Amino acid sequence: MRRRARYCLIPLMLTPAFAAAEVPSVAVDIPPVYSLADRVMGELGSPELLIQQGASPHRYSMRPSEASALEQADLVFWIGEDLTPWLARSMDTLGADAEGVALLDEPGTLRLAYREGATFAPPGHDAHDHDHDHDHDHDHGSGGHDHAHTGLNPHAWLDPVNAEVWLDAIAAALAEADPEHAATYRRNARLGKSDLETLTRELEDRLADDRDTRFVVFHDAYQYFENRFGLSAVGAIELGDASDPSPARLDALRRRVNELHVDCVFSEPQFNPALVENVFAGTGVNTSVVIDPLGTDLPLGERLYPQLLGQLADGVRRCATRG
Repeated sequence: MRRRARYCLIPLMLTPAFAAAEVPSVAVDIPPVYSLADRVMGELGSPELLIQQGASPHRYSMRPSEASALEQADLVFWIGEDLTPWLARSMDTLGADAEGVALLDEPGTLRLAYREGATFAPPGHDAHDHDHDHDHDHDHGSGGHDHAHTGLNPHAWLDPVNAEVWLDAIAAALAEADPEHAATYRRNARLGKSDLETLTRELEDRLADDRDTRFVVFHDAYQYFENRFGLSAVGAIELGDASDPSPARLDALRRRVNELHVDCVFSEPQFNPALVENVFAGTGVNTSVVIDPLGTDLPLGERLYPQLLGQLADGVRRCATRG
């Protein structure tokens, strides 16, 4: 499972000290982090993915090959315990010898709290109704207790400015573990940051006319993307940790869909689309647009991250045009 640098051909009489240094074995949690780490490692190697594409990171059981990758890792780049508490426990055992870098804890990272309730009050508006929905949601059975919804929203990779911070953090950890290739890691991070700055400007231009689009997300994973590009979801079907919504939560969304002038509801490939249809059937709201915070259908590699953000922007555009 461990990826190693290729060795240069050298005369046999030279001592092993002159051989090329071994590139650290790297494991990552989710595809967007894989993409950032792959950008920094470049031609020197690629990370190992611990959570297969298409799976929700909130609750996951690693395959034997993934557990082996964690056990053999020298470095683990992951979002942090707020996203994958189960991985924190695995790192205490399988990954005990690895250096873990929780990207959400890196200085300079923008961190946002979860929004409360089934519907979200726009910035600067009275949140009385939305707070009422939130309190009411607590009183019902399965899925009604909003335990994670009042904490830190861990989906911070959907802000490209955070990704720029993390490229530097990944490069710094790799450079410390592998000083021989430190200049390469830092150069790759610098070039990656420049590419992200360009991408951010392009997405700002693309989304400039869509800031009044009113949409409901499947679960509250997109707040960082919204915050960066001046968008604002009006509600979420599921809680931010993707736990099942209570009947009260679904009823709150159904009751307020006309009042909120919802243009569309986004589905996600990891979750059952029938839930969207059940809630919004007969409302006239567009339910055909699918978005994904993880890049499920994208090729794994350094291009996945910018492609993911481009897909999200395209989804908002399709929502705005009701197509």
